[in-house]
Amino acid sequence: MKIPKDEDQNVEFKQSWRDEYLKWICGFANAYGGTIFVGVDDDGSVCGVDNAKKLMEDIPNKVRDVMGLIVDVDLHKQDGKDYLEIRTEAYPYPVSYKGDYYYRSGSTKQELKGAALDRFMLGKQGKTWD
Repeated sequence: MKIPKDEDQNVEFKQSWRDEYLKWICGFANAYGGTIFVGVDDDGSVCGVDNAKKLMEDIPNKVRDVMGLIVDVDLHKQDGKDYLEIRTEAYPYPVSYKGDYYYRSGSTKQELKGAALDRFMLGKQGKTWD
């Protein structure tokens, strides 16, 4: 897949992988789905990622074990540098990361709490406050 020029509602760039990015995957799953490119700078240029082959095993296993989701993780190469594409589908039911719920809004990751969490949970069940 060609790397988009900018981050947006469905695209996030990360220079390297950190397990905290599982929260972003959770946010994509709770919103409209999305893609994280690991080994890509904020301007969309490939900086490369170390241990790409190991990450291709670790990331899907962590996502499955922590959130019960299946994500697609693809390895790509550009200018001799490896980068990963992690694609997450939108899920029809609420997905939590260690008991917390996240949502992708614009190019940010929002933790859902209080009334926002209540509204999100009702919406996933096809209900409203009315």
